[in-house]
Amino acid sequence: MRRCYNSAAEKAIRERRATLRLSREQVLHIAELARLGLSDKEIDLFAEQLSDILGYIEMLNRLDTDAIHPTAQTIQMRNVTRVDEMRPSLTLEEALANAPKRRDDAFVVKTILD
Repeated sequence: MRRCYNSAAEKAIRERRATLRLSREQVLHIAELARLGLSDKEIDLFAEQLSDILGYIEMLNRLDTDAIHPTAQTIQMRNVTRVDEMRPSLTLEEALANAPKRRDDAFVVKTILD
């Protein structure tokens, strides 16, 4: 797997991984909470990956965000739905024209539940 972060970030992650390294027991506990069965190889892999994620989170926690206003959306959104208005629809006869079976003004279908 190729990693796509720069060497300074990689160095910081390696340093943090030493202090934030998840143990096998912690990974097994997380797997148990998620109801996952993991092999020994997966436990080691996830311990490394989760430790990397914690390293990234720690890097983000160090950023000064006091001047940044909280946002729920980064781009302006607008309502793109159309206006709900009444329009002509199919007549009852047109809607039931191709029904394999019908009774009065309804489709007849096979029972699927007893």
